[in-house]
This record gives sequence, structure tokens and C-alpha cells, in this order.
Amino acid sequence: MSVSVLSPSRLLGDVSGILQAASLLILLLLLIKAVQLYLHRQWLLKALQQFPCPPSHWLFGHIQELQQDQELQRIQKWVETFPSACPHWLWGGKVRVQLYDPDYMKVILGRSDPKSHGSYRFLAPWIGYGLLLLNGQTWFQHRRMLTPAFHYDILKPYVGLMADSVRVMLDKWEELLGQDSPLEVFQHVSLMTLDTIMKCAFSHQGSIQVDRNSQSYIQAISDLNNLVFSRVRNAFHQNDTIYSLTSAGRWTHRACQLSHQHTRPKVIQLRKAQLQKEGELEKIKRKRHLDFLDILLLAKMENGSILSDKDLRAEVDTFMFEGHDTTASGISWILYALATHPKHQERCREEIHSLLGDGASITWNHLDQMPYTTMCIKEALRLYPPVPGIGRELSTPVTFPDGRSLPKGIMVLLSIYGLHHNPKVWPNPEVFDPFRFAPGSAQHSHAFLPFSGGSRNCIGKQFAMNELKVGQQALTLVRFELLPDPTRIPIPIARLVLKSKNGIHLRLRRLPNPCEDKDQL
Repeated sequence: MSVSVLSPSRLLGDVSGILQAASLLILLLLLIKAVQLYLHRQWLLKALQQFPCPPSHWLFGHIQELQQDQELQRIQKWVETFPSACPHWLWGGKVRVQLYDPDYMKVILGRSDPKSHGSYRFLAPWIGYGLLLLNGQTWFQHRRMLTPAFHYDILKPYVGLMADSVRVMLDKWEELLGQDSPLEVFQHVSLMTLDTIMKCAFSHQGSIQVDRNSQSYIQAISDLNNLVFSRVRNAFHQNDTIYSLTSAGRWTHRACQLSHQHTRPKVIQLRKAQLQKEGELEKIKRKRHLDFLDILLLAKMENGSILSDKDLRAEVDTFMFEGHDTTASGISWILYALATHPKHQERCREEIHSLLGDGASITWNHLDQMPYTTMCIKEALRLYPPVPGIGRELSTPVTFPDGRSLPKGIMVLLSIYGLHHNPKVWPNPEVFDPFRFAPGSAQHSHAFLPFSGGSRNCIGKQFAMNELKVGQQALTLVRFELLPDPTRIPIPIARLVLKSKNGIHLRLRRLPNPCEDKDQL
């Protein structure tokens, strides 16, 4: 009997053949992918031929144009050079068309295009699919369910809660005045707005501002702002698996865990436990208007089912972020705008003194009696919009009023920052001029969009405006004179929410209390 033995040389030959075949297959797949990318880029170039833009690299796009947090400054130059819109190439095969013309904005915001999935999906591990990320019928159902949480009768008692949170912050500022150094206000204001949203929307008792653990949540939100913004612009971080293996991916995971530790045990589970107490649930159901969290916990969808735990967590995470971070940005930049324009600051202070001169507490009725203060708030929101841009993915072709068109599938970025700094819309756009918003002044319906517009506008815009008036003006200006720090001028940078690259530093000067002067007399 003969036994055939496989020789080593034949074995090596078989292995070599397999490796050659695998190499050829990989090369073939890479070639196919390269052809697909080339054809996609050619399609994009043809689709965007009506929209000129600065020269871009075929692979790296406009990356050289937008280095070192210069995106906002670059957008301002593009606004002046390229009418209405300008393509921004993130890299060779990915582009988004930046819009900054009010007529273009009106067209897009009047449609029902979904959020840009390629960008917004990076937010999902953090805030889930709540009102910000949902699209279509599910978004409509959630929007209709949550709208009653922002009814006027719900918002009225919030003014007192807002005032309480602001006073805690201002008391901390008074303690820090003795250090005779500029104060970085954004961190303080962030804690105050987090305190406010916890009290108003989530039935929280006590003050978040004196809880050291809240600092970790604020830091996690700041980190996620930077990480998500950077990921959108990095071609190598688009794949979830690859991203999870990077240091940025691991950092994102840790930051998400920290944010969830704040919202879930401290907010959802605590409120659920309270509702389990005897009589508490019936007491809540008898209320004419429910607050945000109670609406979520008691909600039933159109098919009769209650909101799932996953959907509940998503809405809480979404509103915890949006309800405090955007407002903190708005208040901080308004304070800076008034610090650099003392005449307008003083006129606002005089208006507030005329309302609260006897030391009365601010109420809901006072909020509509601040016309000049409101003008200053709006002008600061024009210069420093809390959300610099909003993304959409065209679900159908669109034609703009000037005849130019874009096909289905194109991503558009509604650059609110670009719109608000467009000299064709706002003459001398870098000048702080509250009289742009004087009663009777004529504006395009979509020239001013600090809270977006259309059916997907900010559901909490009235809540936010109330907090801006209470926190930034009616209480802060009565107690302090605001002065800029000339050695650290804030540098606006584009993130999910408008931030400053070097913080927002102000000097505070304590003002005499009129009521104290009267007591001394």
C-alpha cells in the first residue's frame, strides 16, 4: 500500500495561490470602490455646477480653508463672495451646500426634508432618537405630544424658578468679586441654565449649582460638542466600528456614559419613584397642565401604547442638552455684547429699574414690558446665534427663487451664522445695533432665525426667551455693571452650539442696591 504525502513545496504553492487570489480580489474590490467614488464625485460636480465655490482639493476638499477653528470667519468671507449659497467640500466625495440667503432658507424650512443622517446620526449614542433626530410621522407624534409642556400656563410659574436659579449664580459671583480678576462666565451660566431646566422641566428639588457632580455633566457636554463636531469632518471616523477603536471614540463613549448618569438615575428614576407614592399619581393627573417629564411618563401614543423606556430616555437626554446648553450660549454672548456696548447696557438697566425699582420680584407680566431690552437680546442673538447651522438632506429636488436647483440626495446646511452676518440682509453686519429690531422695523420673514423656523422650529423658544430676559437682563444688570476683559477677547467657534475658543471673560462691578439706599435714608 502506498501513501501519498503532500510535499512542503506543493503546500507552499497552494498557500501562495490562495494569497494571490485574495490579493487580486482585494484589488478588484478597491478598484470597484474607487470607480464608485469617482462616479459619485462626478455626479456631485455636475449637480453643483450652478453653485461656484473656492477651489477645493479632489481628495481633501476645503480642509485647508477651514483649519484651526476658522470656519465662522471663512463663512463670512464666502457669504460676501458667493451669492446665496456655496458648496463646502468636506472631502473628495462628501459635500454640503451652505445656504445663507433668507429666500433660500424659506424654501428649505417650508419643506419636510429629514435631518442629514450622515451627520446627525453621530448624536444618537448621546441623546438617542428624540425630537431633535426623529423624522417623519414619529417626529410629528412626539412634537404633538410635547407641545403642551410649553403652554403659557406652564411657562408662567417658571419665571420664579428661573429667578431663583439666577440669584444663586449671582450670589456666587459676589463671593468671587473679591478676587479682583475677570470671571469666565460660560461655566457659571451653564450650571445656572442646567439648574433651571432641572427645576422647570424635570421637577427637581434643590439646586444643581451647589452639586459638584453637576460639573462632570457640564464637562461631558462640552467634550461631546467638540468630539461630534470633529467626527463629522473626519473621513476616517465615519465608520462606527473604526471610530470606537480610536482614542476619540473611547472618549466619546466615556462622555456619553457620564451624561447618562446625570439624566437617568437623577431625573427619570427619581421621578418614577415619586409617582409610585400613594396619591401622587392621581394628584399629577388632576393638574390642568403637566410639565415636560410628567407628560413623558404619562404619555400614550396614538396606538394606545405608552412611551418606551428607550424613547423616554432619548427625549430626556435631548431636552437636558438642548434646554441648557443653547440657552447658556445665548446668555453668555448677550452678556459679552452688553459689556462691550456700555451705553446700550445702561439703557437696558434704566428700563429694568423702571419696572423693578422698588425691589419687586420679576414676574411673567414684566417680560413683555422690556422693549429695549428685547431689542438688545435679539441683536446679540443675531451676532451670536446659539446654533450656528442646521442640516437637511433633500428628499426631492428643489428649485430656488433665482432659478438654481439641487437634486434629491444633496445635503444642505442652513448657515444661521452666515445668514445673520450677510451684508445683503443686514447692512454693516458686524455692528451691534439694537434698532434693527425696533418696533415697526421691516425684515424678511427668514432673515432672523435664532430658533430656526418652519414646522421644526425650536419647541422651547418661548421658554428660552423668558430665561434670556430673566437671567441675563432683569437680575444681572440690576446687580452688576459688566465690563469686558481687553486681554481675552472671545473668539467664536462653530460647534453644535456656538462657543468661544478662549472662554467668555468679563469683569463685574457691584452696583449699589436702590432698596438698601432707601433703608439707610
